[in-house]
Formats: sequence, C-alpha cells, structure tokens
Amino acid sequence: MNAEEGSTAATVVLPVSVRDLLPRDLPACAWSGSATHLRHVERELARAATGEVDYLAVCGPANLPVAVGGIDYTVSHSAGTLWQLAVHPALQSCGLGTLLIRAAERRIRDRGLRRAELAVEESNPRARALYERLGYTAYGREPDAWDEEGPDGAIRRHETMCVRMRKAL
Repeated sequence: MNAEEGSTAATVVLPVSVRDLLPRDLPACAWSGSATHLRHVERELARAATGEVDYLAVCGPANLPVAVGGIDYTVSHSAGTLWQLAVHPALQSCGLGTLLIRAAERRIRDRGLRRAELAVEESNPRARALYERLGYTAYGREPDAWDEEGPDGAIRRHETMCVRMRKAL
C-alpha cells in the first residue's frame, strides 16, 4: 500500500510462553543490553543452576526471548527479589512485562515465600507505574550502582537512586 492509498492498522495476536532463560538464548537477547550485560546474565544463569535465582524468558512463536527477568532468593530470606526486568523495546506496552512479573510471582510463591520485592530507578517512571498497577508499593529509597558498557566499548560506573517496592503475594 502506498501513501496515496492510506494506511491500515491491524491487531495481530501471537502466542507467548514463559520458560527458564537458557545460556543458548543469550545471543537472541542482545536487545536487552550490551555484551557486558549479557556476560553478567550468563553468570546469573550459573547461579540459577544452584537454585539461588530463577531467570525467566517470555518467548514468542519462534521460542526466542522477547522479555527477560530474574528473581534472586538470596537478597532477603522472606522474599524473592525481582531484577533485570526487560522487554524488547519494539514490544513494550503489549502486556509482556505484566506476564513476566506474574510468572515471577508464581515462582516466588512456589518457593513458599509470600512477598516480592524490587528496586526501580527514580528516573524510570514508566516502569514504576507498571509496578504500582501490579500492586507494588514503595517503602524506601537507596542508591545503587553497576558497570555498564558505553557505545565506545568503555566500561563506566552507572550510579543511580532507586525506589524500593514490595508486594504481598
């Protein structure tokens, strides 16, 4: 269709599933961060093998991850801590983040825990709004920092302030 004919909008519905993220998935997750980030995720997957964490992937029909996120069970003895939640930029606001978080909450409950926690950067109001819609409430603030890779490949320290949030499950 050319510009003179106008445009047509359509809704396409595709099935998705949630499963454990696997090391073989990492090349398909380049959208989630730099090579440095993916090396960190690879280390976390080794922790998943020991049961310290779960790392989930929401996958489309091709079984490739379109949303990923982890749950750390070592941060708090009474809660699962969600972290590194990411949805493919082209698929944000399609419900995949909600699906990922709900699956993570089920994993936490399956461990016998009754609370989920997370931290969200103060500079990310969109993510905070999602967490609030899903029932998370703020209970504190704390600084956080991590290494990130710049466009030039140089590693820099990213320092930020995060809002701590939690939800009873």
